[in-house]
Amino acid sequence: MIMTVEQKLADLGLTLPEAAAPVASYVPVVIANGMAHVSGQISFAADGSLIKGRLGADMDLAAGQAAAGRCALMVLAQLRAALGSLDRVQQIVKLGVFVQCTPDFTAQPEVANGASDLMVRLFGLAGKHARAAVGVPALPRGVAVEVDAVVAIR
Repeated sequence: MIMTVEQKLADLGLTLPEAAAPVASYVPVVIANGMAHVSGQISFAADGSLIKGRLGADMDLAAGQAAAGRCALMVLAQLRAALGSLDRVQQIVKLGVFVQCTPDFTAQPEVANGASDLMVRLFGLAGKHARAAVGVPALPRGVAVEVDAVVAIR
């Protein structure tokens, strides 16, 4: 029997948050030519509070990876809201991961693994993707991590 993504989430002890409403003039997901383009999703904790901080200053690598994983869950929540089911995901094509960090912090790829590894755990080979991991001096609302995505859909 093939497990659904929702079943895999449950097996991992994870639940998707409610899809967050946009905070400015954009939409969470645009579907065009068989691709879902997911706007940047910021790091919300399970209780709905923002995960704020700066890697290399007041946040360590493990906390950054956890924040990236929470962003990935919000990406999936937005996809479920737009598509009706995560089973319509054919391939995670690309993730863009933005890490608020100090100028000397260089472990953005390792922080981004918090999002990337979750996609692979949930989607298997279809979760393997191209990626950018970029350090930035500030992110919206002071959050630690933001993740956007391009996803091929059925």
